[in-house]
Amino acid sequence: MHSPGVNCLLSLSIITLLLIAMPSKAADQVSSGAPPTPVYQPPMRGAPASRVGGASRGERNGALILRVLAPESIGLTRQAQPTLYWYSSTSLSMPLEFTLIDEQSIKPLVDRSVNAPQPGIHALPLHYTLKPEVEYQWSIAAVTDPGQRASDTIASGAIKYVQPPAPLAARLSNASVEELPFLYAQAGFWYDAIAVLSEQIAAQPMERRLREQRAALLEQVGLKAVAAYDREMKP
Repeated sequence: MHSPGVNCLLSLSIITLLLIAMPSKAADQVSSGAPPTPVYQPPMRGAPASRVGGASRGERNGALILRVLAPESIGLTRQAQPTLYWYSSTSLSMPLEFTLIDEQSIKPLVDRSVNAPQPGIHALPLHYTLKPEVEYQWSIAAVTDPGQRASDTIASGAIKYVQPPAPLAARLSNASVEELPFLYAQAGFWYDAIAVLSEQIAAQPMERRLREQRAALLEQVGLKAVAAYDREMKP
């Protein structure tokens, strides 16, 4: 079994090989006449699934669907304090709890309440500094009964903070904001691709192209309900 350090080196090596094999794919998509679509390349193929999606009973009847915007296995970020995103299908008056743990945690590193007065995709700035090369699990829980936490509706995902290899860092520093989601997704930096697109959507809510790009990424990792929300959302 590889040590965590070896796993990280293998992941960065895979990212570098992807960049060499497809050096201009993202830029070509942006500059071509075809509608551009970011393509997510998981950094660790074959990694076990770590994402959990929550749904309350009676989901088909319009009850709560809770999702974190995370890939099925661990996703990468280059930000020590990234912004995370999650989705609720309905407005929530019940308490919501965000937690963050690492592989060594006995108690949560972060445990705080969050709000979701409206259904949709929500931003969650992480006011906690991640350590490099450490795998973290983050979750959103809808607390239906504080006395019976087993009844919580929970969604969770995994994240790791790593520095991009030099070739990618150089390309990112020279890329336009339109190119960034393509470069991040292609190199496995899921959380950064979603964050850049989400920030652009917040700044340009009338731009359907951006919602289509985010929806495409969400579909690629099996988040079909969230992708459908993005496509149905009217500016």
